[in-house]
Amino acid sequence: MPRTARDVVFVDGVRTPFGKAGPKGLYAQTRADDLVVRAIRELMRRNPSLPPERVDEVAIAATTQTGDQGLTIGRSAAVLAGLPKSVPGYAIDRMCAGAMTAVTTTGAGISFGSYDVAIAGGVEHMGRHPMGEGVDPNPRFLADRLVDPSALVMGSTAENLHDRFPQITKERADAYAVRSQQKVAAAYAAGKIQPDLVPTAIRSAEQGWGLATEDEPPRPGTTMDDLAKLKTPFRVHGNVTAGNAAGLNDGATACLLAAEDVARDLGLAPRMRLVDFSFAGVEPEVMGVGPVPATEKLLARNSLTMDDIGLIEINEAFAVQVLAFLEHFKIADDDARVNPWGGAIAIGHPLASSGVRLMNQLARLFEQRTDVRYGLTTMCVGMGMGGTVLWENVKWEGAK
Repeated sequence: MPRTARDVVFVDGVRTPFGKAGPKGLYAQTRADDLVVRAIRELMRRNPSLPPERVDEVAIAATTQTGDQGLTIGRSAAVLAGLPKSVPGYAIDRMCAGAMTAVTTTGAGISFGSYDVAIAGGVEHMGRHPMGEGVDPNPRFLADRLVDPSALVMGSTAENLHDRFPQITKERADAYAVRSQQKVAAAYAAGKIQPDLVPTAIRSAEQGWGLATEDEPPRPGTTMDDLAKLKTPFRVHGNVTAGNAAGLNDGATACLLAAEDVARDLGLAPRMRLVDFSFAGVEPEVMGVGPVPATEKLLARNSLTMDDIGLIEINEAFAVQVLAFLEHFKIADDDARVNPWGGAIAIGHPLASSGVRLMNQLARLFEQRTDVRYGLTTMCVGMGMGGTVLWENVKWEGAK
C-alpha cells in the first residue's frame, strides 16, 4: 500500500553545558555516555505526557566511536537512561554533522511512517577521545593524490579557505569572533541560553562533586587586541588562531522528534517543522565551504532564496568558514539573522553533538520571532562536506 509522507516536528531539545576538553575541563572525570544519558533523561522529564514505550528509536552520534563513546551508543544510552528495553537505538557518524544526521535520518523515518517518535542527538568527549584517535587513514589518499595532506587537518583546511577568499582577512575573522563572544555574553545575561541546559553532575580530585550549570568555553570581554596576540598554529604568519575558531570541547545534546499528528495526540507541543535537508560534498582541502552547495541545493529544491530565510544558525567551526558562507550569499558579516545569540567560537563545538545545539537555539528564536517563517541550521563537515536543514516556524503569524 502506498504511504503518504507525514509532517515531522521538533518537539524539544536539551544539552549539557559544554566544557573545555582536557585534564582541567568540566568533564575530565565524567564519562561520555553519562553525558548523553543525562540529556535523554532530561528530555523525557520535560515531556511527561510521552509514554517512554512510545519512543521508537534512539539515534546518537559520536565521531570517535570507541571506549565510552562506543558500544552502539544510541542503544546503550537508551538502556542506561531507563527507557524500556523494547526501545532500539544505534550509533551514527558524520563527523561534525553527526547529531544533524541523526535528526535527518530519524526525521525521514518518521515522515515515511516507520517511526512515530524518535530521540536524536550526539556526544563528543574530546578530552577522553581526541579527534582522530585510533584513525588510520588509507595511504592511497596521499599516494594516489586523492586529497592534499592539509585535508586531514581541520585547521589547515581553514587556512586554505583564507587563501581561496583573500578578502576574508585575519582581522575580519577576529572581528567576527569578538561579536560571537559578545552575543553569547548578551544572551546569557538575558537568560536566553540557560533553558536548554541540563545541570550535570561533575567531579574533580581537587573539589570533589559539583554541578555544571553553564558553558565553560565563553570568554566574555574578548577584544581585537587580545586576538591579535594569539599564535597561528597551523601556518607561520597564518590567519587561524584559537580565538577565531571553536575550541576542543566535551558535551552532549538530545532532541525529541515526532510526526506532527502524533505529537498533538500525545499532548506534545511542536516547536518547529522539518521541511527538508541536504548534504553535499566539496574538496576536502576546503571542507569549510561545504554549507554553500548544501544550502544552494536545499533552497533550489524548495523554490526559495536566501531572502526567504529569516534566521540562520551556522556552526562556527572557524570564523573564515562562516564568512565564506556569508560572502557567497551576499550576507553582511553582522547580519542580524545570523547566530543572534552567538555560536561555537564562544560556546564550544563538541563535534558530533553540535547539530542539535543549532536546532535548540533556532527553536527558541522561532518562539520569539513569530514574524519569521523559515530558518536554517547549517554546518561544515570534515573530509569535505556540508549539511543544511530547513525548518518552518509553527508559530509563524502568516499562517493564521
